[in-house]
Formats: sequence, C-alpha cells, structure tokens
Amino acid sequence: MSDELVFYTHPMSRGRIVRWMMEEVGQPYRTEVLEYAASMKSPAYLAINPMGKVPALKHGDTVVTEAGAICAYLADAFPAVGLAPPLGDKRRGPYFRWMFFAAGPVEGFMGARALGVQAGPDQKRMVGWGDAEDLTKGLETALAGRDYILGDTFSAADVYFGSHIGWGMQFGSIEKRPAFEAYYARISSRPAAIRAREIDDKLMAEMGPPQMAV
Repeated sequence: MSDELVFYTHPMSRGRIVRWMMEEVGQPYRTEVLEYAASMKSPAYLAINPMGKVPALKHGDTVVTEAGAICAYLADAFPAVGLAPPLGDKRRGPYFRWMFFAAGPVEGFMGARALGVQAGPDQKRMVGWGDAEDLTKGLETALAGRDYILGDTFSAADVYFGSHIGWGMQFGSIEKRPAFEAYYARISSRPAAIRAREIDDKLMAEMGPPQMAV
C-alpha cells in the first residue's frame, strides 16, 4: 500500500515513545524490530536513517526520524484523532513549545546527567537546559494548573513530554515531585499507553538485553 505505516524500533529504545503514539493514533502499522549493532547498522536500514538509530517511521514515501518529530508528524497526518491543535489554533504555540522543550533541554539534560556531566555556574548559559533548577522550573511551568500540556485536552505533546517525565523520574535524572508523579500517572494509565507497554515488554522479554545501547 502506498500509504503503509512502517515503524522501525527496538523495545529498549526511544521507540517506546513512538509505539505509544502509534497506539494512540490507532491506524494499522507494520513493525520492523531491529537489533543493535546488527540490522540497525545494515545498508538497508542506513538508507532509512543514516545514523543507524531507532525509532524511524516510513509513511508511504515519507521517512521521519526522531521520536518527537514522529509524534508531531503522526498527529498532523491523522487529524481526525485530535492529537494536535488544528492550524490556526493558538494552542499550537504551547503544543510546540513544550514538545521542543522536551526534545531540546530535557533530552540534553538527561543525557548529560547520565554521563555524569554538569555545567558549572559560568557554563550553564552555554547549554540549552541551564542547570537542574532551571530545567525543573520549565517542567513545572508546563504543568502548572493543568491536567495536560493543553489544559484539559490530551495531545501528542503529552506522549512525548510525558515520556521524558516518566523516564527521568524512573532513572533519577528528574526529581520526583507530586505534580510530576500525578501527571505521569494520569497519562500512563491511558489504554493506548498500556497497550504499547505490553507490546514492547513482550518483545523485550523475547529478545533479551541488547548488545549495546544506541
């Protein structure tokens, strides 16, 4: 089919975010599970993503990589599902603001913390996340007084932003705070989120641990 959705992933990767988004969208899709240091680095897959990383999405002739971009693309590709504000809606401002906040400062901060890297007081202006206090203020601002990023409406921004909140608290890079825990509990209990976890947890049990993390 010309508009077939093909999802390239590994169950121990950021592909778990996209799996959740795919389940929220509810469209039929085919999954290609790749192995680290093997099929993920094959010529066939490098033609999809030259970095040899997952996740990636192929929708007909269109290829999208990067989990946040895939979430945003799917929300716009299937507008009837209502996972993104329509064009002209002022809510697209905060929608993209916090989507990209997660893709930039939050991703960068979590990666640096995992590597044991910390910017000093005179260095924090050089990095997009500043420091832990700056980042936490950003997260709190996104959630202050609302159930979801867009207020009372769940969107693709919650899939992506919320996944980082959950992972950050799980691995200790984001401080557990009542507002963060309540938010993540709310979104991670959605039927699509539960289905996605069950699919990837089953795959993970079948595949065993990866040879290396990418």
